[in-house]
Amino acid sequence: MTTTQQESRPSAASKPARWAADAVAAMREGARMRLDYSAQSLWRVDRFIDELRREDTPYPAAEHVLRGFGAYAGEVIVRQTGAEWWASGGDHWVRTPDGRLWDPIDEARRCFAGHGSLRLLCRDATADAPRH
Repeated sequence: MTTTQQESRPSAASKPARWAADAVAAMREGARMRLDYSAQSLWRVDRFIDELRREDTPYPAAEHVLRGFGAYAGEVIVRQTGAEWWASGGDHWVRTPDGRLWDPIDEARRCFAGHGSLRLLCRDATADAPRH
């Protein structure tokens, strides 16, 4: 019997990992955007969020997509650094091996508001981390 990556990860990762996978599938099928869990792919995600904002998409209509994109950015950080998802009170954060906490889901909301960047969050979170 083999253990999948999902089975061996902490339970706090289950929801964000699913949200990220859903975002990847939705972008592939709906927007023809390929997301491969690389830091470079976050450029496309930031541009997509910018486009939602420029089109005056109401926040309630974008909320689900933003959660997925935030979880996706968190998964990029987790996969690059060996970080872990942490959950409390329905909120989810990424804890990098150096002990810092990151909130990529809130950062996606900040992007939508015009003052955030998932790409820059990932850059900062992975700056001094060993690569996995």
